[in-house]
Amino acid sequence: MANRQKVAYFYDSDIGSYYYGAGHPMKPQRMKMTHALIMAYDLYRKMEVYRPHKASDPELEMFHEQDYINFLSQINPETTKDWIQQMKRFNVGEATDCPVFDGLFEFQQSCAGASIDGAQKLNNGQSDVCINWSGGLHHAKRAEASGFCYINDIVLGILELLKYHARVMYVDIDIHHGDGVEEAFYVTPRVMTVSFHKFGDFFPGTGDITDVGAQKGKYYSVNVPLQDGIDNESFLALFRPIMNKCVEVYRPGAIVLQCGADSLHGDRLGKFNLTIQGHAACVKHCQSFNIPLLVLGGGGYTIRNVARCWTYETGVILGDENNMDNQIPTNDFYEYFHPSYELLLPAGGTVVNQNPKDHLQKTKQRVFENLGFLEHAPGVQFSHVPPDFFDDNDDEDEEMQRTVGWSGGGRAPGIMDGGKGTHRVRGRDNPNDLYPENLRARAG
Repeated sequence: MANRQKVAYFYDSDIGSYYYGAGHPMKPQRMKMTHALIMAYDLYRKMEVYRPHKASDPELEMFHEQDYINFLSQINPETTKDWIQQMKRFNVGEATDCPVFDGLFEFQQSCAGASIDGAQKLNNGQSDVCINWSGGLHHAKRAEASGFCYINDIVLGILELLKYHARVMYVDIDIHHGDGVEEAFYVTPRVMTVSFHKFGDFFPGTGDITDVGAQKGKYYSVNVPLQDGIDNESFLALFRPIMNKCVEVYRPGAIVLQCGADSLHGDRLGKFNLTIQGHAACVKHCQSFNIPLLVLGGGGYTIRNVARCWTYETGVILGDENNMDNQIPTNDFYEYFHPSYELLLPAGGTVVNQNPKDHLQKTKQRVFENLGFLEHAPGVQFSHVPPDFFDDNDDEDEEMQRTVGWSGGGRAPGIMDGGKGTHRVRGRDNPNDLYPENLRARAG
């Protein structure tokens, strides 16, 4: 099944050069390490590789406030004194977990642009699965940075998918609750959010099983709260049946999967006991539904393990995981993988599993009961489908997303040679055309 699917992979070669600052756990270099492994394993030969465009202000403002985008586009380490009030208002700066650093806005533009590009390829039937490991920034709010996230590429990607699909399902296996995405779609039935996460005295502190949505979106938010130490067997015993039931009841036209790798054992911030194979089993299960799938990154703070995980999951998506040698091939980051230099982590996390089987069974039953209130998938009348931001029939624009070769390092040919071809904005549609009913009121 996976071998017959068309897979597109989005990577900006500049993405790993950004730096949040000394001691900050978020390290964009992990995307560069992941790409190096994907190239070393020759996985790039089995999928289409694209350099994403940088999302424009009008695109970002389909969800985010204009004042917030204007602030992000102008702030830099040299100008912080001029933006003190706005930094407090938007939760950015030294007193927060979202610092100001060189290239902040360009970094977020690239992450968001890749998710939008992937959604467009799914919409147009050009790909069955699209991968953007730089995406998955699920904590960002409409006018507030949070949890290392400034722009919510997930919401923007979902809004793009909603142009063509009546229903989109969002699935989150990051150890942290996907609060920014849930909040954005909390009152609409057009997006079902499903989050498996640690809950309790843990950031962001949301995602109780009783949080099910509101108004027309009631029961379309699904939360599966977990505790430290959950292992493959326990996690998958919840994930598989809950996902099967959600897909059966909701019948989504597309799925967005956030693959935060901080749910792996040995993560710098997380305390779950998932192995790479257990984490990847969730990806494989979502792919098995044969529904257009947008696969995104997310958290993950032991960066050598993040690279291992997302590389292996790329292989799983391609149906090539059994052909991947466990001994990591030589690459630019080879020494990061000492002492084992192996792709897969050994089983056996050290954190005690604090998730009793009877409690997990009750959690699953409660989720099923909530889903029982949804008699059938909601119907949506489409009177108008907004046009894409970018005209795929425009040769000049399409030229900037040509397939990358081995020597390209993730850059499209024109860009490597100093070309200036960029995407041309066709003109912004009425934002309300893109939003499910009541979304903008909720986001505000």
